[in-house]
Amino acid sequence: MNEQINNQLKHRNIKPTAMRQLVLQVLTEQKSAISLPELENKFEKADKTTLYRTLKTFEENKLIHSIDDGTGSVKYALCREACECHPEDLHVHFLCAVCGQTYCLNDIPVPTINLPAKFQLESVNMVVKGVCSNCDK
Repeated sequence: MNEQINNQLKHRNIKPTAMRQLVLQVLTEQKSAISLPELENKFEKADKTTLYRTLKTFEENKLIHSIDDGTGSVKYALCREACECHPEDLHVHFLCAVCGQTYCLNDIPVPTINLPAKFQLESVNMVVKGVCSNCDK
């Protein structure tokens, strides 16, 4: 598994440090997006600033993407291997109203947005809210 983590980092031109390896390992194990406070809880002795910088490095190198799901806490999830975070790579996110988890719906692309002339698209964030399959019992 450590070799796979290192390969993911190298593929995105990220120097593999111990902290980056540990954070990527945690992100790889997640079934849903994770916030910085949730990540902090997984690392008792890690410095909050180091974790934040690690996430920013991952995001800048398109290893992860951030999600503003409306909860007031930005969440992070792994990108697909070929993702370059272009508009055509974007997908819908799902926020469960019961458990508060945010899921990437990778197979549902964000619809194409035709902007008026002289408007320039910089980012799109589409969050669908409802009850996830774990809470719908």
